[in-house]
Amino acid sequence: MISGLIATFAGSAWARGALRYGVIARAILLSLLALRRSCERADRLTEQLETMERTHEAQQPMLAAAARRPRSRNDLAERRRDGRL
Repeated sequence: MISGLIATFAGSAWARGALRYGVIARAILLSLLALRRSCERADRLTEQLETMERTHEAQQPMLAAAARRPRSRNDLAERRRDGRL
């Protein structure tokens, strides 16, 4: 009995049309959800890039200062004698 109803429903023209529009609507909905998810991912990547750039800008002066520091006590004493400290 149930299979007969399903066969009758699937065999009618309006049911096939409704099914067609349902499939199209589902495809559009899934596409929009995938687009939303990819936009959220792009936003996270943009935020991560901005954070990395800020970190890089903060690290550059520290690295430059570390490159200029005296390597040993003798270098420090030499700089003090020369007045470069």
